Amino acid sequence: MEYSQVLSEQFNIKQEYAANIIALLDDGNTIPFIARYRKEMHGSMDDQLIRELSEKLDYLRGLDKRREEIRSLIEAQEKLTDELSDSLDKASTLSELEDIYRPYRPKRKTRASVAKEKGLEPLAVGILSQEPDFVPLDMAESYVNEEKGVADANEALQGAMDIIAEQVSDSAEIRKRVRNLTLINGVLASTAVDSDKDSVYTI
Repeated sequence: MEYSQVLSEQFNIKQEYAANIIALLDDGNTIPFIARYRKEMHGSMDDQLIRELSEKLDYLRGLDKRREEIRSLIEAQEKLTDELSDSLDKASTLSELEDIYRPYRPKRKTRASVAKEKGLEPLAVGILSQEPDFVPLDMAESYVNEEKGVADANEALQGAMDIIAEQVSDSAEIRKRVRNLTLINGVLASTAVDSDKDSVYTI
């Protein structure tokens, strides 16, 4: 990642100024020193703006470090594809990176993993396929197996739904859409524990 270019776009400053500030910070100069004594190198930016730029630089560097960590972890599982690698490169936030890594993260035992151990994954695939004339309950009958802990068709369906729920939860694209939808339409509300008492927060 070309940090000076990204920072110049985000802070609406010349890329030369962004590059100079990065170099000054990397050389160990303090933000007050840079703001007061190196004005010619950054166009007289104030210390608050330089501090914000410094924090963003730290975030971007941390982002790239985590990006490569995740790439190495997935590659170690021999599951890294060109498409997945491209998605990692395009991720612009830590939450996006973690969403991409989520399906590959080692998991503790879950209801979905238990259902897979019972052999219910093909049933989940069948439900997701949405084929015409497909009747989930009929297909579920063939997965009843008391030895594996599947007592009846409804229990088989529940296990298949657990698998589907985990797949949906692990989808980076779906998580991104839900997060954006929440940011746009979500409403945060708070209620006083004791509404009868006066408080500094009372309107």
